[in-house]
Amino acid sequence: MRISRLYTNAALQTGSTIELDDDNAHYARSVLRLKNDAPIILFNGTSGEFVGKILEVSRKSVRVELEKHVERSVESNLKIQLGLGISRGDRMDFSVQKAVELGVTSITPLITERCVVQFKDEKKSQRWQHWQKIIQHAAEQSGRTVLPDFADVSVLNSWVTKQNGLKVFLDPYAEKNLAQLSPENNSVTLLTGPEGGFSSAERDIAKAAGFIPVRLGARILRTETASLAALSAVQMLWGDFQ
Repeated sequence: MRISRLYTNAALQTGSTIELDDDNAHYARSVLRLKNDAPIILFNGTSGEFVGKILEVSRKSVRVELEKHVERSVESNLKIQLGLGISRGDRMDFSVQKAVELGVTSITPLITERCVVQFKDEKKSQRWQHWQKIIQHAAEQSGRTVLPDFADVSVLNSWVTKQNGLKVFLDPYAEKNLAQLSPENNSVTLLTGPEGGFSSAERDIAKAAGFIPVRLGARILRTETASLAALSAVQMLWGDFQ
């Protein structure tokens, strides 16, 4: 039987009883429909996970008793930083979700020249929180005990100058492929564009910052396909898909 996993910001300790926050309580009660004595796993991103059971489910609260701590990790040995050009709606949501499942270490949503999504500060905050929830649920589903870092929305021009390790950006017209490269200090930074890809000026900016253009085969991939194909490729070449 699959045991439900939930991420929480609360401090966790074996033998303690905690009350789930409103969002997790609603999810446990109304979506998972957990009952008293149902097993559950909680993790907070600091140290493994805690196996427990539901003590009480009511309209006001859901309480969990933590019975055992399990030290485990499914993190890749390869550190992968992803600069993700912001795409529209479900495409961006899908890319963020699957990047977490594929073991990305950090994600930065990037505003680029051809980005079709434009939003003011208030909207930017709402979208960031929405993507953060997607990351949380993807970590719960995939068995990760650590949430990837999720940076504030940034602009490509400034982000590229702050990256380390092997730095590559996806370009269907590039001559090199990933198999011709090697990670630096077990770290790779991937830069992927939005719908429409990068402009010529952005390609030049990325190259000036040390990013190497690479292609993923002979076909032009959609933005949500390109990022996931690249993540899978680097995990296969240098990470934990081996």
